Amino acid sequence: MAEKGDIGWRLMAAGAAFAGGFVARRAITFAWKKTTGKEPPTNPESPETHLAEAIGWAVVMGVGMEVARLLATRAAAKRWAKGTGELPAPLRGAAEKADKAAKAAKAKVK
Repeated sequence: MAEKGDIGWRLMAAGAAFAGGFVARRAITFAWKKTTGKEPPTNPESPETHLAEAIGWAVVMGVGMEVARLLATRAAAKRWAKGTGELPAPLRGAAEKADKAAKAAKAKVK
């Protein structure tokens, strides 16, 4: 069974990712319109959409959405750590491994 804090973190991270994705989609659509002068493809899978336009939209949207999700989740993790005094459990392991690796590297140099 998941811990209470784990469920809280999952809800916070999901909310942050959703909000980040919502804002990113609007920003990417706006930038696409300004850059190309056209609406983004509504159905990139359609053969009626030019292949270059469909691939361009998919790449821009995919990278933009992932970057937004990453930034939103990192911001949520910082806020979580500020409120609880520690990183969320799923992120704690990665930080601890990085600290151990850094300490091992410093010990090797000495």
